Amino acid sequence: MDKALQTMIDNMPEKTGKSLDEWITILKEKSFSKHSEGVKFLKSEHGVTHGFANTIVSLSKEDNNTSEDLVSTQYKGKENLKSIYDGLITFVNTLGNDVTITPKKDSVSIIRKRQFILIKPATKTRIDLGFKLKDKPTTERLENSGPFGTMCTHRVRLTTEYEIDEELKGWINEAYEKSI
Repeated sequence: MDKALQTMIDNMPEKTGKSLDEWITILKEKSFSKHSEGVKFLKSEHGVTHGFANTIVSLSKEDNNTSEDLVSTQYKGKENLKSIYDGLITFVNTLGNDVTITPKKDSVSIIRKRQFILIKPATKTRIDLGFKLKDKPTTERLENSGPFGTMCTHRVRLTTEYEIDEELKGWINEAYEKSI
């Protein structure tokens, strides 16, 4: 299991008042049809912060109980992209201990106080890396958000791990710094 996710799960009782298993039991009693409904419920009814609520709902899905399962499913048939994902996660883990890595069904949200990047295997040959960089002009490489819509302000298309260069790391760090 991802180290940051395991730390979040370990801290859950202290930070939210309940363990992951207790939260999953509560969510199963309600059986929300949409991810966002579960997150809203935990935030409004139980005072859980967004990062914890999002993680709890993601991990409560019966068929994908671990972050490893979710990520493995995303890269099934796209194994050539996994080294790009791994390189991005390695860099993200250097940003600070306040970063939460939250795998979902088809993407991975990277959250500080709010999501600042989103990693999505878009095709069999490309990862789309979405950013929250409000008021940042687009460039040839740092495009508008495209299919991410309002979830992100910008997008970079990655086809090799060599594209995780200083420029890209700078944008990731800038998004991280702006996410407080």
